[in-house]
Amino acid sequence: MQNASGSSIAPGDARAIAKEAYIYGFPMVMNYQTMYKQAIDKSSSDYRGAFNTINSSKSVATPEDKFVVTPNSDTPYSYLWMDLRAEPVVITMPKIEPNRYYTAQMVDLYTYNFAYLGTRTYGSEGGSYLIAGPGWNGATPAGVKAVIHCETQFAYVLFRTQLFNMADLSNVSTIQAGYRAEPLSAFLHTTAPQAAPAVNWPKFAQDMATTPAMFPLVNFLFQFCPPNSSESALLARFAKLDIGPGQSFNFGKFSLEVRQAINDGIKDSDADFGGVMKKVNADEVSSGDMFGTRDFLKDNYLYRYVGAKMGLYGNSKQDALYFGYFVDAKYEPLDASKSGYELRFAKGELPPNKAFWSLTMYDGKTQLLVANPLKRYLLNSTTIQSYTYGGDGSLTLYVSRGEPDAAKQSNWLPAPDGPFYCILRVYMPGEAALNGNWKKPQMQPVKSKPS
Repeated sequence: MQNASGSSIAPGDARAIAKEAYIYGFPMVMNYQTMYKQAIDKSSSDYRGAFNTINSSKSVATPEDKFVVTPNSDTPYSYLWMDLRAEPVVITMPKIEPNRYYTAQMVDLYTYNFAYLGTRTYGSEGGSYLIAGPGWNGATPAGVKAVIHCETQFAYVLFRTQLFNMADLSNVSTIQAGYRAEPLSAFLHTTAPQAAPAVNWPKFAQDMATTPAMFPLVNFLFQFCPPNSSESALLARFAKLDIGPGQSFNFGKFSLEVRQAINDGIKDSDADFGGVMKKVNADEVSSGDMFGTRDFLKDNYLYRYVGAKMGLYGNSKQDALYFGYFVDAKYEPLDASKSGYELRFAKGELPPNKAFWSLTMYDGKTQLLVANPLKRYLLNSTTIQSYTYGGDGSLTLYVSRGEPDAAKQSNWLPAPDGPFYCILRVYMPGEAALNGNWKKPQMQPVKSKPS
């Protein structure tokens, strides 16, 4: 079978390239799914508003929120999809109290976290920041604290504002109202440049994430992603299968053997994912290895893929570390229909942080928050005074589908009647967590109390 460039490709080569291209493109496709639902498809229940406008959630995530898997429920989100083609966008962060964490995570179309605003990077004093797309090299305008460059023409900004408790919602809403985004011309009160051309956005379909239908979408997205010089050899390989900038992928044009090879290559990614998950469960690989800038990830597309599959838009490790609980201390998958669990922190061994920590429950099948009568989806350090401690100063958290004894209920995290996983998030982790000296305790299985 000849590809668009006129060269033939053997099934074995097609299989290898398809796997590599799938691992590379999956995060971009899942990112597009979010962009399509939030900024393009006005009929979507997840629609948040037009490009270059900020929309804020009025509360933290609940089981009804399904726009992204593994959402946090500690920080109400604000959302901004930026179109940087015509001109830069200026983001203004409000001044807030220094003991509250807030952040604006910036994610490009590749899903690299290319920059941050907020507590860790610029403190709590607030200010205005210019976000420029590829090719913009203007001077820093008056009133702008910093110019931040994005290598793609569209980008996502995910704002997180710490919520101390439900009575604190009005304070969070006030902060969210202070987040502003405006084109540079509006910020400077000058004439706006000519608008960028309208885009014929492809409708997102579910099979785009799991079949060769993803490759035309990846090709479409490349028009907004100027090729990076570090990927020249990679894109040359992809082009052999009509994948990449300027390419046109048509699955039906390939021979039956090559089509089977492409499907097999996509399936081969499962083994690569499983291999990384074994390292995650053995605490050899952490979320801190999967999310960050292009320079930080150093072309580790497999880690970027696993991160996107586990929880899209994970923070870079300096802002948050995510310690996953997918298996118990005996390396058995977590399943609350079979067992209850205990997580014990010895005195002085709570997660080291400069902001806060939380343990959040997720359904193992849907990867979403778990509905329960208490509407308790997590346990975190902002309510640490409400927990019951052991006589030795230790803190034990109880994870089960059935209610524990009354003395343990303040420390109880409800689980579904089946597979689940938990994520221990540590925001602005301390040095002991960053360098690996602090180790998460294991989830110990215990006999469940009948529900």
